Amino acid sequence: MADLDAVQDTKEYYLDIPQKSEAFYLKGSNALGWGMQNRLARIFNPETGRTVMLAFDHGYFQGATTGLERIDVNIMPLAPFADTLMLTRGILRSVVPPSMTKAIVMRASGGTSMLKELSNEEIAVDIEDSIRMNVAAMAVQVFIGGEYEKQSIINMTKLVDQGTRYGIPTLAVTAVGKDMVRDARYFRLATRICAELGAHYVKTYYVEKDFETVTASCPVPIVIAGGKKLPELDALKMAYNAIQQGAAGVDMGRNIFQSEAPVSMIQAVRAVVHQNETPEKAYELYKTLKAEA
Repeated sequence: MADLDAVQDTKEYYLDIPQKSEAFYLKGSNALGWGMQNRLARIFNPETGRTVMLAFDHGYFQGATTGLERIDVNIMPLAPFADTLMLTRGILRSVVPPSMTKAIVMRASGGTSMLKELSNEEIAVDIEDSIRMNVAAMAVQVFIGGEYEKQSIINMTKLVDQGTRYGIPTLAVTAVGKDMVRDARYFRLATRICAELGAHYVKTYYVEKDFETVTASCPVPIVIAGGKKLPELDALKMAYNAIQQGAAGVDMGRNIFQSEAPVSMIQAVRAVVHQNETPEKAYELYKTLKAEA
């Protein structure tokens, strides 16, 4: 308890300095609650408004895919260079040290394997477990145009409602079936539906033609998926073009952990996302770091 005898009568209230009320820096997020904004600020670097997410949740339907045979050996050395880790709760509990301070985006949907119809997912994680795991966001797959489109959309809206109750954002991940056309028109539709129904940010694919119309028409931040493994320079070009055309970050997996030099590659991606480095200069950085390793 404070010593009452030491209390001074003179106080400084700084009457000439109005209290600041700053707008939140992320697109479409200014009306969210403090907890929701704080978690988004863990994901998106407040200095750049962008994020480098490292995705290694593939095992929830693919099993031990190439590069993810041993998360502790192959992935954890990459974590210091990511802003955010995207993973399943099983890997989070069993492999990731609790001392890790990176933002966690936890996969919350599932239910089918690569052997079955992938769009037949449900919410697979209880909101209480997300709270226990102190996650920054929950990720749910949305299959616009898929066989189980409605079910996947309702999965997302339920997760949004649950997350909003406790201040946890929802990331909607737009899935593209093998029979669907990957063009800007489709991605404008998919990302807008997710945002309209409450997703706090959206993960989608980059397309070379008119991608800026996808980011412009989506009222919340978009991060791009890395997709299939590309040559390192091509992956850096994709990341650069997406950022320059309005994406707020990347969520890369195979283009990092399947690279010849994953630690070097994630640092090169980071230079593109946070420093606006050109793909060519980022590729030179990659080669330099690879040679020094």
